[in-house]
Amino acid sequence: MRSDQASYHVGVDIGGTFTDCVVVDEKGQLVAAKSPSTPPHFGQGMLAAMALAAQSLKLDFASFCQRIAVLTHGTTVGTNALIQRRGAKLGLITTKGHEDAIHIMRGSRGVSSRNLNQVVHFPESRKPLPIVSKRMIRGVSERVDCFGEVVVPLNLVQTREAIESLLAQGAESIAICLLWSFKNPAHEQQIAAMVRGLAPDCFVTCSVDLAPKWGEYERLTATALNAYIGPVTARYLSDLDRQLRDSGYRQALQITQCGGGSISVARAIQAPLLTLDSGPVSGVTGSQFLGQLIGTPNMITTDMGGTSFDVGIIHQGQPAFSFTANVAQYEYFIPKVDIQAIGSGGGSMASVDRKARTLRVGPESAGAEPGPACYGKGNLLATVTDADVVLGYIDPDNFLGGRIRLDKSKSIAAVDAVAQELGLSLMQAAAGIAKIAEFKMADIIRKTTVEKGLDPRDFVLFAFGGAGPVHAAVFARELGVRHVVIPLNRIASTWCAFGAATADILHIHEQVDIQASPFEPRRVRQSILQLMKKADKQMQADGIAAKRRRYQCSVDMRHRGQINEVEVPWPIVLPEHVKSLSAITSATIDLLVNAFYQRYESIYGKGSSYRDARLEMVSFRVRAMADTQRPDLPRAKPAGKSPVKSALTGKRPVYFDEAGQCIETPVYNGANLKTANQLFGPCIVETTDTTIVVRPDQRLKVDAWGNFELHFDASQSLPAPGNQALLRV
Repeated sequence: MRSDQASYHVGVDIGGTFTDCVVVDEKGQLVAAKSPSTPPHFGQGMLAAMALAAQSLKLDFASFCQRIAVLTHGTTVGTNALIQRRGAKLGLITTKGHEDAIHIMRGSRGVSSRNLNQVVHFPESRKPLPIVSKRMIRGVSERVDCFGEVVVPLNLVQTREAIESLLAQGAESIAICLLWSFKNPAHEQQIAAMVRGLAPDCFVTCSVDLAPKWGEYERLTATALNAYIGPVTARYLSDLDRQLRDSGYRQALQITQCGGGSISVARAIQAPLLTLDSGPVSGVTGSQFLGQLIGTPNMITTDMGGTSFDVGIIHQGQPAFSFTANVAQYEYFIPKVDIQAIGSGGGSMASVDRKARTLRVGPESAGAEPGPACYGKGNLLATVTDADVVLGYIDPDNFLGGRIRLDKSKSIAAVDAVAQELGLSLMQAAAGIAKIAEFKMADIIRKTTVEKGLDPRDFVLFAFGGAGPVHAAVFARELGVRHVVIPLNRIASTWCAFGAATADILHIHEQVDIQASPFEPRRVRQSILQLMKKADKQMQADGIAAKRRRYQCSVDMRHRGQINEVEVPWPIVLPEHVKSLSAITSATIDLLVNAFYQRYESIYGKGSSYRDARLEMVSFRVRAMADTQRPDLPRAKPAGKSPVKSALTGKRPVYFDEAGQCIETPVYNGANLKTANQLFGPCIVETTDTTIVVRPDQRLKVDAWGNFELHFDASQSLPAPGNQALLRV
């Protein structure tokens, strides 16, 4: 790359309906592109979105690829392989006598308490379709005790026979998970070496490399899931990496991961489980960056795309984290940003229960193919997007900036079928579809805030995704939120791709070492030292210079006798090099203990801790990070409260259920709105890839970075937009 050529940071996120691409140049200028996803060959949709971005920059694709400094990609290939049961033929090797653990599962069968319907009808629930059949599981004689001592040596002859029989039955991938291996990994490593010696092309996953924690079932599940999706993900990423290099991209491809940040493509191929849910996490990453920029530490992030609605929480500048995940009813260990999702997107389909005469919306989705009825691809059932078209929120002639023309007549026909079954008018049925979806969104946000002791009124709500700004005004109002941010103008619909482009490199390393109080500083130092050495080795393999490396340490602690732990960040800044951790003394451990009590009581209530009880440290964790060059987003000077005349593009009738009728509503071009401009609802703001609906009791303001802010403090005394005639339905 010549020094006079611009370099770009590029983020690409593949969703169920659209693939998004965001390009950030050295001056902080942003270019966004959106292209339909192309299942099952998702790489085609990614390259198409990048090609559209290149066109916007007036570059051919090869020149664009050559100028990319960092390309970070969020992929759903692993998730799709798991949900559609298209993973590899899997073999499993475990300790003899424990072969049935993955089939026994936990008593909950992976049914989450967040799904009230499943809990109420639990006797009707079933276990998921097994990802590994019983005939593909082998137990081998070996035993390591809870102290890491070898009680029974690994039977090498039996192990070889187990591997050969699995390969003979067509195993493409082998998962290895032994009892207490996280205390002594020698036996797992021996088995992995034997597999690679007998079948070099076989995908191998050891539990100690992925989830070195106690909890046999969750650790086993994580290992099996990783091995199940491994070959599919590896083929996809390897082919994509080759295509990009053939096109001129010369840097290391980065992949977003569920813990926040990104990992190298080589690490993603080894541990594809880290890529599950990484797309929605990128939206939280981007929101965290923007929140720091605008001075907002508490955020509720909401991402409404074509298929799902994803919610994340950022409290005091840090994302909420979890260490157990659930996918397809399988619970597994993984450190991840806590994202809660429901099937409520633009493509969520409406249906009528004829016996109860009630309306349901989702979780079934029309997806990208065939898509909502208005796409004209064969679907005749109403979706949320069809309701939005009927209500007048979305202009069928200006969808995605006019790149896609929607058939309003098909939306009307689909929604009218719902209206006829319920005895409602067309507009009442459309408003009902939208409102059910919006109230479901408000409910999942309550579960992630109120049920965790957080008041949503203390947060700013970030609304992004293609459909999020259309509905945010309603579900935010339902929660009592007073302030909504639609980030960076037209970038809102591609926000997860922006988050990928701004993600730091991140590797999370964990190790269980249960220690009871009073704690020994020497043993604590040793536990952290081992993790930091492991983190350094990974960063070195990624080619990250020592001066760029940063570490954050934390410990999972609990009252002795409890089973649930609380993650406590280390109360002091630890050295950036692993050579000396002498700063960990009895005094700093006392600080850690006090931090535990504060953290515990912030979660469970003041006075809930018991300071006379002994404590335990359970899991040690090191986050190894390297900063990515963040875009320097320029601030614009205020342009006055009134928008320029060219911003107003026309009017159209829009149905607002608050009024119970249509209102002739002004429509504005978001690209022509400037800093400090204000609009009073009702009005519609259209950008290239999304639409913002400002309700009658709200106002919209543009801040210095181009964010659209929705405020719910508009009153009768505020200036009303002119000539808004009411139309009878």
